[in-house]
Amino acid sequence: MNQSTHTAPATPVSADSTSLVSTASVPPLNQKFQLGSVITDEQQHFLDVHGFLHFEGVLSMSEVQALRDEQDRITQLWLDSKRDSVYGIPLFWGKGLSGEPIIHRIPFSSEFSDVVKALVLDERFEPIKALVGDDVRVGHNEKDGVVMNRYVNVPGGVHPRLGWHTDGLRDLFYGRMPQQMLNFGIHLDRIAREDGGLRLIPGTHNQGFLKMCFYKPYFVWHRPDKAEIAVETQPGDVTIHDGRLWHRVQASQRQGAVRRVMFVPYQTGPVEPKGDESKTPFYHHLGKLLRRLKGGR
Repeated sequence: MNQSTHTAPATPVSADSTSLVSTASVPPLNQKFQLGSVITDEQQHFLDVHGFLHFEGVLSMSEVQALRDEQDRITQLWLDSKRDSVYGIPLFWGKGLSGEPIIHRIPFSSEFSDVVKALVLDERFEPIKALVGDDVRVGHNEKDGVVMNRYVNVPGGVHPRLGWHTDGLRDLFYGRMPQQMLNFGIHLDRIAREDGGLRLIPGTHNQGFLKMCFYKPYFVWHRPDKAEIAVETQPGDVTIHDGRLWHRVQASQRQGAVRRVMFVPYQTGPVEPKGDESKTPFYHHLGKLLRRLKGGR
């Protein structure tokens, strides 16, 4: 998942995922908000305590369809050119609903789509950018760029789910201690609990370093946690979650289910651009090997 980094606020939250903070003064975990011109005090407090926010109906259906169309267009473009990586990041190739080849994860999508770039720069997202910091930018060509994910539950699919992890581990690969990372997701499908989707363990963004590293086996552990919640979305919803939360993607119970979500990286600090000569990070080499063992590319 993509990340945006700034210094975390000091919030007295238990590091034990099974002993979450008292929420007497905080809306319930299933609370959905409206995105306005600013992040309200209530929304900020909810984020500080639980580590995520859910905004309803931020995009129109025409905007949602435009993003779906761009995902298909880029997929066909890269299929025709037999591309297997972008700026050093491998592509997740697998099977679509009819067995056709699709890309499950498109990195740097805004570098190849004026439609995607214009949307993620829209002024309605300025309040979310303000959560990250004053000197913030969209990292179009940094980290993995704007990523478009597509999970398809079909026989032989190579990316129907994703095991438990935190994004703090990626910071270690870049040679720095984990910091607060806000994952900004734009959802393109209706997803109920039975459709799979994002699972979060609220409050674990304030866990200690050792628990972040060793609480669960990274990526290979898929068992539900008694403290997890399911993030259920409608097309056009926007979610924010702190990447230091333990989170996973649950496979759908329905054959043929499709879940599409786009993640936007908000960056601060020095610009670290990537290009055609960029090297592939070690953890992507490992992921590519695992996908090939499952029959993907």
